Amino acid sequence: MSEAANNSSPKLVRGFGLLDATMIVVGSMIGSGIFLVSAESSRLVGSPGWLLVAWGLAGLLTITGALCCAELAAMWPRAGGQYVFLREAYSPSVGFLFGWSLFLIIQTGTIAAVAVAFANFTGVLTDTVAADRYLIAPIAIFNPFKIGSVAFNGYALSLSTQQLLALGMILFLTLTNTRGLRTGRVIQNTFTFTKTAALLGLIVLGLALGWNDGSAAYTSSWWTPWDNGWKPAVSQLGFDAGASGLMGLALVLLLGKAMVGPLFAQSAWNNVTFTGGEVRDPGRNLPRALLIGCGLVVALYLLANLAYIVTLPLAGIQNAPQNRVATATMQAIFGPRGTVLMAIAIMISTFGCNNGLILAGARVYYAMARDNLFFQRVGALNRHHVPAVALVLQGIWAALLTLPRTITTNPETGALVYGNVYTQLLEYIISVDLIFYALMVGAVIVMRRKAPEIERPYRTFGYPLVPLVYIFLAVLIVLDLAYLAPSTSGIGYLLVITGIPVYFLWRRKQGT
Repeated sequence: MSEAANNSSPKLVRGFGLLDATMIVVGSMIGSGIFLVSAESSRLVGSPGWLLVAWGLAGLLTITGALCCAELAAMWPRAGGQYVFLREAYSPSVGFLFGWSLFLIIQTGTIAAVAVAFANFTGVLTDTVAADRYLIAPIAIFNPFKIGSVAFNGYALSLSTQQLLALGMILFLTLTNTRGLRTGRVIQNTFTFTKTAALLGLIVLGLALGWNDGSAAYTSSWWTPWDNGWKPAVSQLGFDAGASGLMGLALVLLLGKAMVGPLFAQSAWNNVTFTGGEVRDPGRNLPRALLIGCGLVVALYLLANLAYIVTLPLAGIQNAPQNRVATATMQAIFGPRGTVLMAIAIMISTFGCNNGLILAGARVYYAMARDNLFFQRVGALNRHHVPAVALVLQGIWAALLTLPRTITTNPETGALVYGNVYTQLLEYIISVDLIFYALMVGAVIVMRRKAPEIERPYRTFGYPLVPLVYIFLAVLIVLDLAYLAPSTSGIGYLLVITGIPVYFLWRRKQGT
């Protein structure tokens, strides 16, 4: 491409200020997780105290990760964000594997999961939207199987009304974001303010009006889950914790798995770095947006879980209908009317969250294409100065990810059980996501040694302890999930590995 042609082609516009960038951080984080995942986490750890620990540790990972990411974002405020950081710190191949994984599972899987959650809460308003109301009944691809003592899930494809609505939401928001940065920005800011207010309302009402003597805070043991009837299943652990006297080890292992939901709820904080080429004064605004946004969301999430604990009994959290803990909390305070109001608020939350995810993710594939590591047309901007082809490609794949579901076998009856689409998407995402987050945090250490002369408008607070804490915790959780959830986390790892031959094929095609 000639220089003249390059200069005349559309360019990304630096249209985001500090407020806009902060709204992308907050808006991408507050979505569906905080309203759903505490049910599964509380089932895994069996007590209110350990539930808060799971959320607190996830918050520690988020804050330490953001402190490190802020340094890199200020150094390289370009479209692509984390892709650029990994490419510069390690090699183009590592950057490519991140972008490949982002497209195949991390970003698109998150978009799909949030869309499924939107449809889940729509089901509160109408029973025509439900996970088991099939337009196309599940079609088995392969059934569950075992290799030695390790059980693996089967997989099926289905189309329920819930999945159809999720699919439609993804495609609608993809279309609106092709209309220009201003449209996406207005949607993002409006919905982020609204859903943050809704989350604050849930916290205030739960702590002020929901507090009661029958809640988990008063009727359950905070730190000894076995006193609450907690019995970890052999199928979860691979060993009988009760018979072998290893209840403490079982709790530690399941605490790691219980962090999957909280980590998902706090993920996507790095999305603002993907739009680095569209942020004004990025050396100043990107670090501020990351730290303000992450700090605010972590605090709100801990308070929301405290509201659940002081309003609902432990069984009410664990057995909330379709895991809708937030709506169960509002129902306990206001009755059926509260359930409807909370469902509408969460629909607004998930809608705004997915807008931010869709807006930001496409910028990574755009940056990869500009580096000749993705389809050439993905690196083009439309007349509205947005990467429309990247948006459409991302939207189609994310929509397809709403269709599969796991198949397991009921150990008592032998019947096939079709898995929760939302939960399985979380387990695909988190293991892979943590690996690349850890590599990004490690990039701070690498670049301090590799290129100490590069200007750093912001330097990581608490260096080198902060990045080392993040890497240590992330590695532990990845190993934990590889042991406890091999059939779902393993799919994520396999998808990353497929990027290795693709990278070399792409490099050969480019003649480099």
